[in-house]
Amino acid sequence: MNRPVAIIPAAGASSRMGRPKPLLPWNAGTLLAYVLEQCRRAGFEERIVVVGAERAEVEAEARAGGAVIARNEGWQEGRASSIRAGADAAPETADPILVLSVDQPRPAWLLQQLLAAYAARPAEVLTPAHAGRRGHPALFAGALLPELRDVRDEDLGLRAMLVRHEAGIREIAVASALIHLDLNTPDAYERALREYRAGAWAAPIAAEEE
Repeated sequence: MNRPVAIIPAAGASSRMGRPKPLLPWNAGTLLAYVLEQCRRAGFEERIVVVGAERAEVEAEARAGGAVIARNEGWQEGRASSIRAGADAAPETADPILVLSVDQPRPAWLLQQLLAAYAARPAEVLTPAHAGRRGHPALFAGALLPELRDVRDEDLGLRAMLVRHEAGIREIAVASALIHLDLNTPDAYERALREYRAGAWAAPIAAEEE
């Protein structure tokens, strides 16, 4: 591997949540602080946070967490615009590239499992799967950085990339349904926070075999 890099889109308006997702309380800090720390613990020393809406507050939180800032002036265009902004800020040596939206928090042990699997046998795209269903986040090979810099929502964004590279996708079985978690609504957030506080996010005693 060259340089594991995490791109964390955190630029949206959080309209369904009703308040900025990156600044939601989580653990002893914010959701963004949690995501940044878990990425760092997993081995992603370079973390790029894409900011847009609520930029001043989110940017301050990102800097406090040691992140590189990528400003997305066109954040209203959709998620693909944030991926482009993050990829533009990534170094040419980035490999692999993790794309993990701030509303998809994942514990360090899960991210570390994906990174270790990529290190052992790289692939164009490495994606986790649980109970026969793919989830998030995906790891992209550094060779795909130019494509990440050109994703467009009108072309289905990352989904179109995955279709183009289907033959190069490697699935990794994980023992947790957390890969299917998205915090899109207040109910989803409150439920996830309760489960986290109850210890449901701890690493499984025995992970599934590939």
